[in-house]
Amino acid sequence: MSESNVQRPRFGLRSFRAKFVLVVGSAVLFDLLVTGGLALWNVQRLSRDATTEVGQGLQKANEDYMLTYAESTAARVDLLIGQVHADVATLAGVLQAQIDRPVRRSEIGEALARHAPESVTVAYDPKGGWAQNLPGPLSSVSVWSYLLGPDHRPLPEVQTDIENSAVLDLVAPALLAHGRSKLQMYYVGPKERPILRMAPYADQARTFDRLYPGHNEANFWNFFFPGLYESWEGWAKDPSLRPVSADTTQTAPYTDAATGKLIVSFFQPLWTRDRKGVAGAAGTDITLDQLAEVVESVKVGGSGFGFLAMSDGNVLAINGVGEKVIGLQRSSETGSQGVTGLNRSLRQSVQPAIAQLPLGADGAIQRVLLDEDGEKVPYLILLKQLEPENFWVSGPVRRETMSLGIVVPEREIYASLFAAQAGISEAANRILIYQALALLASLLFVITAVFGISKRVTRGISALAGAATRIEAKDYSVRVPISTRDEVGEAGIAFNRMAEEISYHTENLENLVTERTKQLEDANHQISALNTQLRSENLRLGAELAVARQIQMMVLPKAGELEEISDVEIAAYMRPADEVGGDYYDVLRDGERLKIGIGDVTGHGLESGVLMLMVQSVARALQEAGDMHPSQFLNRVNRAIYKNIVRTNTDKHLSLAFLDYDGARLTLSGQHEELIVVRNLGNVERIDTLDLGLPIGLEPDISPFVATRDINFGHGDMIILHTDGVTEAENRNGELFGIERLCESARRHYGQSAEDVKTGIIDDLMAHIGTQKIHDDITLVVMRHR
Repeated sequence: MSESNVQRPRFGLRSFRAKFVLVVGSAVLFDLLVTGGLALWNVQRLSRDATTEVGQGLQKANEDYMLTYAESTAARVDLLIGQVHADVATLAGVLQAQIDRPVRRSEIGEALARHAPESVTVAYDPKGGWAQNLPGPLSSVSVWSYLLGPDHRPLPEVQTDIENSAVLDLVAPALLAHGRSKLQMYYVGPKERPILRMAPYADQARTFDRLYPGHNEANFWNFFFPGLYESWEGWAKDPSLRPVSADTTQTAPYTDAATGKLIVSFFQPLWTRDRKGVAGAAGTDITLDQLAEVVESVKVGGSGFGFLAMSDGNVLAINGVGEKVIGLQRSSETGSQGVTGLNRSLRQSVQPAIAQLPLGADGAIQRVLLDEDGEKVPYLILLKQLEPENFWVSGPVRRETMSLGIVVPEREIYASLFAAQAGISEAANRILIYQALALLASLLFVITAVFGISKRVTRGISALAGAATRIEAKDYSVRVPISTRDEVGEAGIAFNRMAEEISYHTENLENLVTERTKQLEDANHQISALNTQLRSENLRLGAELAVARQIQMMVLPKAGELEEISDVEIAAYMRPADEVGGDYYDVLRDGERLKIGIGDVTGHGLESGVLMLMVQSVARALQEAGDMHPSQFLNRVNRAIYKNIVRTNTDKHLSLAFLDYDGARLTLSGQHEELIVVRNLGNVERIDTLDLGLPIGLEPDISPFVATRDINFGHGDMIILHTDGVTEAENRNGELFGIERLCESARRHYGQSAEDVKTGIIDDLMAHIGTQKIHDDITLVVMRHR
């Protein structure tokens, strides 16, 4: 064939190659553009969603942090005030005992008069018109002019009060030296004889003359604390008139006459023997610095701060920077008589947002705008209310709920949020740039590849097209001749193989489709049934565990029950390792008799929790039936539990011990962990219970094994009951907390209230455990003889 007769392939607009390049290139180009556009859109959406999720998470975390910080700080303030309440209640208890027992009161007064005459002998001051003992004794006693006779000596009944009140010299030094730091403690007589005895000694009458002219001619209570005494008298007639169910009354901050410091006074009224009248008051003072110290230590973010405010908006404590930020104006408020107070109110703030701040929003985070150098700066403010108090300002005693405020600039608390959002935005922009560059590179590669292979592909495409036409006509015998070994040749081989498979499957397709469809339907039905059953079982099990845990926690002794016990403080802690625990403790009361039980069921979880509830129910039933004898009580509990264990076919049992206390004697029975007794000066005694019983539920009759042991339990003694979840708790090195650490923790916290001892031991235990998983139920019971 001559060269002139050879037809060369053309690349015209109508040629197959041109159409191939146009169609394939356009399709690939469209696919790349759609895929790339979707990728870019997804990156932007992911960036936006990530920013939103991170923002919500960090905002929630920051708000939770602020709330937790406020709650812990409020608890510290409540604890400080509660400790002061305890100190003044101790002093009031001693003085009230004097009043309730006149014979003993007279004997103590006469003894103090004989051995410390300087404490009960007063000298008349002609200039002031009052009488006061000379320096030297532990306390000073001041007698006002209207309590002196014509000879300038105290009236007889006043002299008796002077001698009886000298008991303050015996009690006040110890109270001042221990517990919360107190400025002074004092006794004020009844309204008809309001002598003032104060420890430590201070030249109080002369100081009063200088600061409060005219006080010596007016009744002490009416002049300094108008309305306070009358409120107490109303309480004596009708106890329901107390704003808060406690006797202790707190005053607003005022300037102390003796020291010149801003102080807060805490009074507890003393009652007449018949409890129908007021017989004076015991009191103590703390400086406002002690409350301010807790509040001013608040540090949230870089410049966050705290403040303590009364319900009327008067701010009691705040640091100097915070005072400026929220625009407070300080002024002293002095009445025509009585004490001088502090006035620094939120309602008079130069910041409008602070002046309108709702103080009743307990636990809510509020966003306000504050003026700073002509700009509106956003701040977050969280208010947490403290425990309510009986409060006196001027007039009748009222209920007061102070609020702790946390103030922090929004830019600081959300600094991590802004940084995270900026980082996500920067990363998203970088991904977008890389994606765009990758898309451009892909486009160039596809265009080049399409032009490069289009020529080779078109040679065999016609053969493939013709064969495909025959396949369409159901001629499955067609085969494509293979003339090349390139990709088109491979397509031809694949086409031929496909034609053979189509020929084979066409004959069997209907049967295969029917069989496979039935198999899929059966499998789908089985999966749906299993999923439904699994969901039902999970819901049932979760509900059962939740109900069991709620029932278990409901039967534990309530705080109100424990507070009713007069001469024993009891505090308890229980934490199950699973949803339902196997530890048991209970406090059963029958008149003045107490039965305190503690036990540990083997294992933990639902079965152990149910067995614990059985023990509680049986013990309660026996106590209600009046069966409180230690040995018989324990044996009957075992007999009932043993029968239930046999019926339920379980292999559980428990260690169980009881303490019986009738106000004079403490008896221990039953086998459990060692009992710890901490006595005066922190001496620790460990009592083994191995020989006092047998595990409950092993034998139908354990009476031969049950024994009792009497334990000395006097004033100030403390008893620790625990389960093995305490001593066998591990730290990350596998070390057990152990009985020695428990004894040392109890000894270190000795002298505090039962609640504080319990909290201290649990804090030591949790510090030992750290981040380790708790594998066993933890139960701790602290008993303290008042």
